[in-house]
Amino acid sequence: MLEQMGKAAKQASWQLAMLSTARKNQVLAVMADRLEANSEVILQANEQDMAQARELGMSEALLDRLLLTPTRLAAIANDVRQVCRLSDPVGRVLEGNLLDSGLKLERRCVPLGVIGVIYEARPNVTVDVASLCLKTGNAVILRGGKETHHTNQAMVKVIQQALEQCGLPAAAVQAIENPDRALVNELLRLDRYVDMLIPRGGASLHKLCREHSTIPVITGGIGVCHIYVDDCVEYDKALMVIENAKIQRPSACNSVETLLVNRTIANSFLPALSARMAALGVRLHASDNAMPLLHDGPAQVVAVEAKEYDDEWLSLDMNVTLVEDIDQAISHIRTHGTSHSDAILTRSLSNAEHFVRAVDSAAVYVNASTRFTDGGQFGLGAEVAVSTQKLHARGPMGLDALTTYKWIGYGDDLVRS
Repeated sequence: MLEQMGKAAKQASWQLAMLSTARKNQVLAVMADRLEANSEVILQANEQDMAQARELGMSEALLDRLLLTPTRLAAIANDVRQVCRLSDPVGRVLEGNLLDSGLKLERRCVPLGVIGVIYEARPNVTVDVASLCLKTGNAVILRGGKETHHTNQAMVKVIQQALEQCGLPAAAVQAIENPDRALVNELLRLDRYVDMLIPRGGASLHKLCREHSTIPVITGGIGVCHIYVDDCVEYDKALMVIENAKIQRPSACNSVETLLVNRTIANSFLPALSARMAALGVRLHASDNAMPLLHDGPAQVVAVEAKEYDDEWLSLDMNVTLVEDIDQAISHIRTHGTSHSDAILTRSLSNAEHFVRAVDSAAVYVNASTRFTDGGQFGLGAEVAVSTQKLHARGPMGLDALTTYKWIGYGDDLVRS
């Protein structure tokens, strides 16, 4: 089955690579309209997935990721329209030279070909990935989790209808509907047809792909994100940023999981933190050195376990620990971070610059929430993933990350001497 899907996707990719920007935008516009026109069908499918997820005891964080509402679906359709407005990277000349030999040489941006994406309980990924791939002339094979089976099926059907309405092959966007996990392993070895693989899920999925894929893999999306509160901050402003980073959407990979507080201000800052978090329903997981300053506060507090520094909460939980200085904070981030998003809250320009240079993450913030690590927020349109590696793409992956380049040489009956 996957062999045929791969072959059809490869053939579709050749056709997509020849499309003009206007034609691609037309497809995306039709796709957005159809998503809205079929919203009732998609939301009913999502209700089926939600009901099954609740029966299986899925966590609140994952339920939130899975849930579609009319507002969320409308936002997804508008994200597709936003991709229409983005500059098309395909065909862009990255550099050009006239060589001494007389050869005019240029490096031109081109589609990758066929993208494979494996993801879990995020139905918005189906549309985000499809829209970005179509804009860049790539075909895509999607493999969503069983939790999103009905939702993904409904969305892909709508997308394929849009493609056919515009005279393009439905195979440009395909989904593996069979939930058999063996098909994931088969997809990982489909290097004859698939040019790049993007897993979006937990650590076990990323490990599986890295160890077994014969296709280049872009890993990321696991966000053990930190905020370091320096000894020179304005408390109200710092607490506002922390609140946003934790509760604006706790289930997101860019929500803050660990707060590192400079010991110098702990006596006054932690009680203020406790009061703010209590009002928001956030449970604090305190280190031994932070616990004495938190246990009498209004926020619920428990002792942090060592393993909790290395995992995502994706919920209204946050680790709190005290550090002696900025370097100890950086050391903690290097030990426990996932190179996703980390921030410093400070009024010291020198400390801010030191943190930015020393923390090796895809996104580093000064006096800003980690929640900004997002393709839409970065002006990239919908993102296909957040890469935490360094080769090919890093951070939110927008249109440019779904392209490669080719060298093109122009001569006048030119031969090499």
